[in-house]
Amino acid sequence: MPLQSDNPWLSWRYVHDNSAEILSAVQFHAGLTARAVLLALAVALPLAVVAYRWRPLTTAVLALSGALSTVPALALLTVIAPAVGAARDTSVLIALALCALLVLVRSVLTGLTRVPAAVRDAATGMGYSRLGRLLRIELPLALPGILTGLRLATVSTVALVTVGSLIGQGGLGDMILGGFRDNFLKAEILTGALLCVALALVLDLALAGLGRLLTPWART
Repeated sequence: MPLQSDNPWLSWRYVHDNSAEILSAVQFHAGLTARAVLLALAVALPLAVVAYRWRPLTTAVLALSGALSTVPALALLTVIAPAVGAARDTSVLIALALCALLVLVRSVLTGLTRVPAAVRDAATGMGYSRLGRLLRIELPLALPGILTGLRLATVSTVALVTVGSLIGQGGLGDMILGGFRDNFLKAEILTGALLCVALALVLDLALAGLGRLLTPWART
């Protein structure tokens, strides 16, 4: 193991010498996070709408998404990777989307159920069909709740992407694991960890700003 003076936690020299690799890891990490959350949202939206329209199915939908989400990401990855291929990030993508599913289903369902009944009745009285009311009235009014769930899912997914380092598809997690393998290179470990935190904060703030733009009526 290197001497303490030769192995600092903070090293601008390490960042400078490995800037290309660090940037590539950040881009991969952010891209995989975005794809996983969007995939989870694409699955969660119809599931939540089904549970909202047919209330007897609510328990079943939440139980199914909850069962998939409570399985540890590492366990999901070890099951999915052999079937999909460990050399691709598809297995990590699927595992992350399943882990984010419950948060998004609950947030969409909560947002829809909080739409006032008077608003739904007024939309029906104005001649909206059920689909038109859903798309033009209920989903827009449910946006604050949906975006809250989206923020939670995004932040947690940023952390879970590091699990992909098990198969070399972990983005910044590859740096953290690589630091342990490189004779406990502290600068590599801390740089990867700090960038994970920074990425989560940046994405969370970006989604918060997007929420303010899309829901001006909710600012008060």
